[in-house]
Amino acid sequence: MPSYEKSPLSRRAFTGAVGAGAAAAVGLPAAAEAREQPFRAAPRPSGRRPNILFILGDDLGWADLSSYGSPHIKTPNLDRLARQGVRFTDAYAGSATCSPTRFSLYTGRFPGRTEGGLAEPIADRSVGLEPTHPTLASLLRDAGYATALIGKWHAGYLPDYSPTRSGWDEFFGNFGGALEYYSKLGLGGEYDLYEGDAAYKDLRYYTRILTERASEYVRRDHGAKPWLLNLNFTTPHWPWIADGDKEESAEIVRRIKAGEKGALWHRDGGSVEKYTEMVQDLDRSVGEVFKALKKSGQERDTLVFFASDNGGERFSYNWPLSGNKASLQEGGIRVPTIVRWPARIDGGQVSHEPVFTPDWTATLLEIGGARPSPAYLLDGTSLAPYLLKGEELAERELFWRVRGERALRRGDWKYYRGKGGEDQLFDLASDQREQADLAAREPRLLAELKAAWEKTNKGLLPYPAA
Repeated sequence: MPSYEKSPLSRRAFTGAVGAGAAAAVGLPAAAEAREQPFRAAPRPSGRRPNILFILGDDLGWADLSSYGSPHIKTPNLDRLARQGVRFTDAYAGSATCSPTRFSLYTGRFPGRTEGGLAEPIADRSVGLEPTHPTLASLLRDAGYATALIGKWHAGYLPDYSPTRSGWDEFFGNFGGALEYYSKLGLGGEYDLYEGDAAYKDLRYYTRILTERASEYVRRDHGAKPWLLNLNFTTPHWPWIADGDKEESAEIVRRIKAGEKGALWHRDGGSVEKYTEMVQDLDRSVGEVFKALKKSGQERDTLVFFASDNGGERFSYNWPLSGNKASLQEGGIRVPTIVRWPARIDGGQVSHEPVFTPDWTATLLEIGGARPSPAYLLDGTSLAPYLLKGEELAERELFWRVRGERALRRGDWKYYRGKGGEDQLFDLASDQREQADLAAREPRLLAELKAAWEKTNKGLLPYPAA
């Protein structure tokens, strides 16, 4: 038997075999892991359709939460969410940068199926998410949901592109990929805080504003309608400005107004300590929204999802993964992911199933009772049968493509080609750090996975000339 046929080792089998020892190997607190149980669905009557609170952090690394192994960042609210729900260890973003992942979430499809998804990320007004394209919001709205997006949109600019043109009843937030947290100046020096399609002036710290808006939305009486809230924080994306850092804010604003290109990237600022402060502020902010949800009486019937839009940046803690944002190495695409739904899913569980962003779109559409047209191709697999009925997930392939890099995961095997052009093969069950290249040992498997990647790639749009 060829050696590759005895793998992929089932994640469920791997979990049962090594338990807390595996947690220690990847930097997780063994005591915390010991309290978690391998995921097992607890089938219950379906009841009402849930509200959906879908929260994204921005450039948050895989191990930036204490529940994922950070030794110095304390995230009690998100850790509590994990204890009350399911923590996914092998969950991935749809891409390695901001806007392509958002396209994969909004559409449930590979970013390369749409012109706007080819921008990595969107940086001008030439492309965006076409208003005629079905989205998670438009499909759920058609199924009877109230829909809102609060925070970072990053799927195109006015006048042609906007959440309110793509299925969200309400929008409050920023259109671009980044903004200065107090002045709300974006990458081009433009003011970028909007309510609907109109500029909205508020010069307080941005994370505070988004937290207030989200808390108000979940407390609101929506009548008999369930609701979808996409809450897209910009924290902890650069610039490295925490709540109260007004002098640093003023200096960045001065440089932006002086015409300095790239001032917002803050390449001469930040630190591990400042980044820690920002992540812990994100955790507190999420905790405030959770408190508002609980006080509203809707906690039991609300499905809460938390993840990052891609891997971590300069100051993230990604151990033991290699690579960061913009790379298809594990550190660029594997992200912390937590799901809680008290009415249907037991807490204190961990899942090692490989999943990625388009899966969650398909899952939420099924759970919400939305039925896309048969002609509408979803690239994700609904996880509802797995989460709610305990059905096994069939082995499948997760696909990624960015300029100069490619990756595909099947079971525990990952095919990867970086910018150097070398085809590599890794067994993630034993080598999450992607250091032991098994391409020469497993040429048949390498060829299979490469062919599978190329087959999917042929169905996608080509990148425009650089």
